[in-house]
Formats: sequence, C-alpha cells, structure tokens
Amino acid sequence: MGIDETKSWVRNSKTLKVIGIGVLALLLLIPASMIQSLIREREFAFNEVYSEVGQKWGYPQTITGPVITVPYITHSVGTDGKVISIRKNAYFLPDSLVYNGEITPETRYRGIYKVPVYSGNLNVKGSFKQPDLSQWKIKTENILWDEASISIGISDMRGIRSAIVLSLGGDRMEMNPGADARDIISSGISSIIDLKKYTDLSFSFSVELNGSQSLSFIPLGKQTDVQLTSTWSNPSFSGAFLPASRDINEKGFNASWKVLNLNRNFPQQWIGNEYIVSESSFGVDFLLPVDHYQKNTRSAKYAIMFIGLTFVAFLLFELISKRKIHPVQYLLVGGALCVFYTLLVSFSEHIGFFWAYTISSVATIALISLYFNSIIGSARSTSLLSLMLVGLYLFLFTILQLQDYALLMGSIGLFAVISVVMYVSRRVDWYAGGE
Repeated sequence: MGIDETKSWVRNSKTLKVIGIGVLALLLLIPASMIQSLIREREFAFNEVYSEVGQKWGYPQTITGPVITVPYITHSVGTDGKVISIRKNAYFLPDSLVYNGEITPETRYRGIYKVPVYSGNLNVKGSFKQPDLSQWKIKTENILWDEASISIGISDMRGIRSAIVLSLGGDRMEMNPGADARDIISSGISSIIDLKKYTDLSFSFSVELNGSQSLSFIPLGKQTDVQLTSTWSNPSFSGAFLPASRDINEKGFNASWKVLNLNRNFPQQWIGNEYIVSESSFGVDFLLPVDHYQKNTRSAKYAIMFIGLTFVAFLLFELISKRKIHPVQYLLVGGALCVFYTLLVSFSEHIGFFWAYTISSVATIALISLYFNSIIGSARSTSLLSLMLVGLYLFLFTILQLQDYALLMGSIGLFAVISVVMYVSRRVDWYAGGE
C-alpha cells in the first residue's frame, strides 16, 4: 500500500475514526476528574466556613442532664496489709425531665457562603427520687452526702449567654463551670448540694445559649419530654429518636419528643463509667437546604456519558452528511462539555442549582450547536443535534432530582440511547469508506 493509499485509508476508515474518538473521550476524563476535585475543594471551603463561624458563635449544642453525683468511700486491703480508701461515684438520673425550648435562627455570611446559627432559650424542669445506695450494699457511714453534686451537660460552654441558676427543692443555687459527673458529662456545669437536707428534689432552671447547625438532647429522665418551637422552616430531625409529633410550615416548626427509660440502653442509676449515654441523643439540625455541591458531584459523574453521546451524535451526522469533522474539532466540543461543569459549580454558589443548570446548559447547547452548524452547514442537522442536546441535559436534570430512582432512570435512558444509535447506524458499512 502506497503513501497516498495509506493517507486515504486513514482519512476514510470508519473504524480508525471510532477508535480515535474513543481515545479523545478517554483523554477528556482527565479534565472531568479535575472538575470533581474542584467541586470537593469548594465543598471543603464551605465546611471550613461552617467550622469558623461555629468556633466564634457556638458549635452544635448537646444538653445532658441534670445528673446527681453521690460520692462514697470503699475500703480494701493492699498487699502490704494496709487499708486503702478509694473514692467512687454513684450517679442518679431524673425521674422526670421536661425541656421546653424556643429557638431563634439567624443566618451569618462569610463571603459567598451562608451559615445558619441560632439562639436558644430552654426552660427545664423535673424531679429526682431520693438517691438510694442500699442496692450496692454501701454502708451509710461511707456515703458523703454533704459532698454530693448536681451537674448539667452543655457541649460548648462558649455558647452560654447568661448565668444559670438552678432551683432545687425550693433553694436557688448558681451553677459553676465544670461537671462533677465526669463519667457521663465531659463538658458542663455543676454545684455542690447537701442531699441530707432535701426531701423534695424537684428542680428547674433556664438556659440561654448560642449554637450552630444542631441542637440535641440526651434522654436521662425515666420519662423525657422535649418541646421545641422555631421559625426555622427547614428542620432535619436526627438522632436516636424522631419526634412523636411535628408541624412544619413556611413559618417554622413545632416538634415534641417523648422518650421512656425503656427506649434506651442504660438504667436510672449506676456506679462509675459503666454506660455511654451519648448514643441515645436526638434533636434537630438547623441546616440550610444547600445540596448544590452534592448535585454538582453527581452531575460530574455523568461527564463521560455526555462526552460519549455527543461524540456519537457528531459521528453519525458526519457519516450521514459525508462532511469530515477533524479530531481537533471533536476535542473542542469535548472541552465545551467540560466547561459546562465549571459554569455549573460557579453559578450554583451564587444563584442556586436550578438557575445555574439552566444558564450553563443553554450556553453550552448554543455554543456547540453554532459550532456544529459552521462545520456541517445544515440547518436541519443542527436542529436535530440541538434537540438531542436539550433532551440529554433535561435527562440529566431529571436524574439529579430523583435520588431513589436515579439508577433506574439512568439505565432506561441509556438503553433507549443505545437503541436509537443502533437503529440509525444499522445500514452503515463499517468496512467501506462510503455510505
């Protein structure tokens, strides 16, 4: 085969053309992968802003307690025969525990990012049964009743906006930083109480605090009731328990929980660090409905499909019209398809995903259609290509909205596309350079 014949074969070989287009499509996966990295980077910057605002205003808050701590002394004999005194703590949880809270949300801005924060006013009341250590066979003279304490857990102490005064059995006491119930509460406040003087262990207190992202509670009561109201219209209820009742509308939400001691995996009293109570936490997340990063990530995963189908459409039109399209022109079209995703990410951070998708897809379809028309010179073929691209972008947008049925819709759509391509190309002679 001579040089001229080889050039003619290379120019007219459909098989070589298909292989070349496939290689170009695979090469374009490199910028597509870089776009996914860009999306992750922007999402990381968004999460950094969340953390920065939370550090200054208040992190997610978790309220625990109150808990009564009763210390006692045990004695044991060492190897040298001497008696060793060991101080231990017994913990007692409330018999009833009721939270009533009103949460006022705010939105703070850092550059282009919006971060939800809140101010909460909580009124807490309940009662304890008189602590009884007899089940552990602890001698009365070893119990340090006058060194008992009551502790309340607050996960981020910087969010406390005013002094917390506890009313216990009619006495009012100001709480101090530091929780004595260290086996249960890692961060909080406490106060020493002399349990011998109390016959009524009813309590109440109020908490004013700042927080961000979420507010959670740990159900320490034998029966724990939580009632929350807020003007936040997009709550996400999370944790071990969902609300028993809730009412959500554009003006806010009203939710209530009721948790019994039978619903959790720890008793009303124990010694030491036998149980972990944090696993039973529940509450509400105050998150903005910002899912454009997730949608951008999902859309970028379909980049190879967009590139491949567009290239297939160009190839079919090339075969039908008998107009040669150079590999560089395929590469430019693939670049336009990749730029669509950068437009989508950048616009969605400012105007939301819907309008960003609309603007980006219209601009990309117009650019590719005009370029295709300048190559083929056929208004009919350009119209068909434009309709195909419109259908493709509408198909992707539909998939992004249907999380539960995305795989099903995607599979059906791809099957339909393959069927159309097989039908259109059924009479192509892939061995010949002609029709």
